[in-house]
Amino acid sequence: MAKKSLIGGNDLDHFDLAILDILQRDNATPQRIIGEAVNLSAPAVQRRIKRMEETGIIQANIAVLDPAKVGQPITLFVEVEVESERIDLIDAAKRSFAAAAEVQQCYYVTGEADFILVVIVASMTEYEALTRRLFFGNHNVKRFRTVVVMDRVKTGMTIPLK
Repeated sequence: MAKKSLIGGNDLDHFDLAILDILQRDNATPQRIIGEAVNLSAPAVQRRIKRMEETGIIQANIAVLDPAKVGQPITLFVEVEVESERIDLIDAAKRSFAAAAEVQQCYYVTGEADFILVVIVASMTEYEALTRRLFFGNHNVKRFRTVVVMDRVKTGMTIPLK
């Protein structure tokens, strides 16, 4: 049996890491092909993938879309500063940001800003409506600052697995 190593609090061996590396690049790769690449049978690959899904290592199997090709060409980064850092108000902000479909990513951060949001919209008019709903309509938002993306040079969620 392959020696297991504790990575990120999870028992992952070199087979698991090799499987994850393939799936991150193309999660539609047939298990037979993955098995050939990592020297395991397709059923063994299937069991490992199922375990990693059940334990939350694999969080989703999704298609990555080109925002411009589906009518959402504008990407913005938004720094949000809140008035009060009471935990109930921070939790309310997290829920509000997470519920907005236009917010692709939301990070609770340290520094001058309290949150960094990645937002995708079809137009600046749509973004203005979002700001009214999320920021101007929220009495705990002290200020927000928007950075408009001019070119998506690199995007992705692939984690380097060495």
